[in-house]
Amino acid sequence: MEGLGRRTFIALCLYTALLTLSEVNSEIVHIPSVLYGVKGKSLLLSVETYFRLEDVEIQGSWYQTRPGGPKTLLVTFHNHTAIMLASMRHRKRYFFQPPNASLLISRLDEAAEGDYHLDLDIHFPQRQELVRAERTVHVTVDVPVSTPVIQKTPSSTVVEDKENVTWTCRVENGTRVQYQWLRNNMPLDISDRHQFSQDNSTLVISPVRKKDIGQYRCLARNHISQRQSHTLDLSVFYGPYNLAVKSDHGLRTGEVFTVNPGELVFFDCQADSNPPNSCMWISKTNNATEVITVGLRLEVTSYKLAQAEEFLCRAFNNVTQKQDETQFTLVVASLGTGKERYVQESRSFSPLAAITLSCLFISCMLLVYFRRSCHHPKRVLMNIYNRPLTEQRRPHRSGQFPLCTCNVYLIPSRSCLLLGSVVYIALDKQYSS
Repeated sequence: MEGLGRRTFIALCLYTALLTLSEVNSEIVHIPSVLYGVKGKSLLLSVETYFRLEDVEIQGSWYQTRPGGPKTLLVTFHNHTAIMLASMRHRKRYFFQPPNASLLISRLDEAAEGDYHLDLDIHFPQRQELVRAERTVHVTVDVPVSTPVIQKTPSSTVVEDKENVTWTCRVENGTRVQYQWLRNNMPLDISDRHQFSQDNSTLVISPVRKKDIGQYRCLARNHISQRQSHTLDLSVFYGPYNLAVKSDHGLRTGEVFTVNPGELVFFDCQADSNPPNSCMWISKTNNATEVITVGLRLEVTSYKLAQAEEFLCRAFNNVTQKQDETQFTLVVASLGTGKERYVQESRSFSPLAAITLSCLFISCMLLVYFRRSCHHPKRVLMNIYNRPLTEQRRPHRSGQFPLCTCNVYLIPSRSCLLLGSVVYIALDKQYSS
């Protein structure tokens, strides 16, 4: 049992050492998995190390594998020096970049695309340890996209539910270009009526509808650049939609218009339509119909109506060949006790209320005047009534306005007495001063 336990302990130690070695191997070197290069420019395959380069000895090689091709040796190096190049033609393209084993590719072209492999042997003298690291980076070489150009077929206005529209987007320069379509700056997704080509360079709208109206543009992009095209407008013949009859006269309740006798009434037939629709007004009486007029407005003289009558507005679009209709009922009745009286009472101001407010305002002003002059109203009244009747400056002793004054202003008797007393006091104050 003791020997079995010792062997188990040794196995665990070895397993732990292997895990530690693999973790060190995975963490000591880092290279990006993908790099995107621009044709004609340089690209650095940078190697990032997580140890002190002065404390180790490095030996390694760079290889390239083109799509569908063999693995080709590019350079072999030891520490900070390249010791071998695979061929003379690689000397002007690939440059070893010490001290961290990076590789510089100059003047990128299609031949530089592919997978680049790095094999490293790292010796740690202090630990007497040799670590091997292998990394791969995929390199693509692209041409920046030029400004895309869009076209629309047909170029004229189309009819909804009858015609299709085909959009195309093209660029003169660019590799691995992907396209995206936008309407009013919002991306367009695939749907039952929106069909895209494999690279999205073509968009087909079938059939066209009103909601497709807007400004269209396309976005062309690849891994290294993106550009937007100019905008093109899409115009569509559609309608009529949302047909409704409106009038500024009378009182409307649902589909019933009530007007005063003898009133001249105008009705407008409105709809959302392109081009504007034509309208036909029809009268319906005793299950019979009669075309009254053609146009957007109907004029009706209410005194000619003996009873309630039904009317119908029929809208027709000459381009889309679509039509819609709506009907309403016209009733002649006096609105004097209804709408007009309500409006008049809500907007007018009673003359009696105006007179009452004026009296209250005058009374308040007189009271303020009396208080400021330091005379009590009761004392003033006593002075007035104690004067001789023969004094010519004294106002009328009754404390009232003349009856004609009250009658002219339609002031009630009690209000007249109150107003007369107030004015009497004011005049007496003036004479006594």
